[in-house]
Amino acid sequence: MMARVHSLFLKIFLWFWATVIVTAISLVAAFVILSGNGFSQSHATMTETARQSGAMAIEEVELHGAPAASAYLGRLEDQTHLQACLFDVSGNVLAGSNCAAFSETISRLTVTHTSEVSWRHGSTRIAVRLPGRNGAAYVYATSVPTGPPLSRVAIVRQWCIALLVSGFICYLLTRYLTTPILRLREASQHLAAGELSTRAAAEMERRQDELGSLVRDFNTMADRIEELISRQRQLISDVSHELRSPLARLNVALDIGRQRKGDDPAFDQMEQDLESMNEMIGRLLSIARLDASTTPVTMTEVDLSELVSRIVRSAQFELQESNAVHLNMPGQYFVWANAELLHSAIENVMRNAIRYSEGDSPIEVCLRSQEFAPSNFVRLAIRDHGSGVPESELLNIFQPFYRVAEDRDRLSGGTGLGLAIAERVVRIHGGTVHARNAAPHGLEVEILLPQLSRVGESALLP
Repeated sequence: MMARVHSLFLKIFLWFWATVIVTAISLVAAFVILSGNGFSQSHATMTETARQSGAMAIEEVELHGAPAASAYLGRLEDQTHLQACLFDVSGNVLAGSNCAAFSETISRLTVTHTSEVSWRHGSTRIAVRLPGRNGAAYVYATSVPTGPPLSRVAIVRQWCIALLVSGFICYLLTRYLTTPILRLREASQHLAAGELSTRAAAEMERRQDELGSLVRDFNTMADRIEELISRQRQLISDVSHELRSPLARLNVALDIGRQRKGDDPAFDQMEQDLESMNEMIGRLLSIARLDASTTPVTMTEVDLSELVSRIVRSAQFELQESNAVHLNMPGQYFVWANAELLHSAIENVMRNAIRYSEGDSPIEVCLRSQEFAPSNFVRLAIRDHGSGVPESELLNIFQPFYRVAEDRDRLSGGTGLGLAIAERVVRIHGGTVHARNAAPHGLEVEILLPQLSRVGESALLP
């Protein structure tokens, strides 16, 4: 455990110090470059100032003598805090005080014969060679008690460089740490959506840190979930198949009992119960096939308008009322689907609406186009005028055997499988199904399916 903790800690520790070191190097480089530029500009200004001051000192020496020149240099130092000395070309002091500090600068000037600039102990020293009026040559040296000039703009630039360098390194560290987390989040979303074969990428498993351990644990969990759900689905399928045989024998026994005992109300009730069990087993097998199917479902172009119209006519005939279902369908819509499965899904939603609708209020069916960039969908909404479903239960009604009101479902004959089948069929067709409570009361089930644009037709908008 400690080794895993230390691995990620060590990476963050090294990244931190790498940021500090690289930022420091960048600051030093920027300082050298910027100060070099500033120094070249300051060098010219200070050299020109030294030439002017030196010319006046030479004039004092030649006109009034060395004491007058020393007095001038003393006044200059008092007024400007610039220490200065005047030398002959041999390096002998002619005027000034504390001139021994310039000996090294003067010695280098004898080699260059032009000017010399140096830094020492926080001051800038400049020595220039100047001619006098009588043709003699002099050396004027001055010391400015400042370092290389660094403007406010240069300081801002250095801070900007530091922020850019540290920000870039922190961005790389953030990507290094968050990329596997984001990929793992995406994989968990796919797993939650029912894609049980989803696993995190193999290269993420090879990471030797806490994130790699998390990815390996996630994949292990996904394997276990897929195994458990697959076993559950297989169990439902096997039990459903096994129930078919005793159910068939019970039907035979029921016929024999009627032949021997004649008509009896108990036999009618038994027949109804056996039919309900047979229907339930058939639906269970349908759900098992839809959940466990690994082969693609055969799809063709389906006229959804004609299919919905047929289901509506069937419902009106069953209810024996021509106005029992109101159909709002402003156009003709086509989808790529399996007609048999899609018919079963829509019929299950319709029967659910009929089962729970109250009074003489009709079932409302609306079929129209709805655009969701970058493609179009067909929206089928089926609404009843019953008591609706509690908001907290809306997502659960598409789960097998889920019942909102136990007593009501028993009385209505519902098994809790119709909407579960509808949800799986719609998902296979690349669509979605949602339920919402309608105002003032009732439940509306919305089915969205990708719309198929036929050759030679537009997007089939109503």
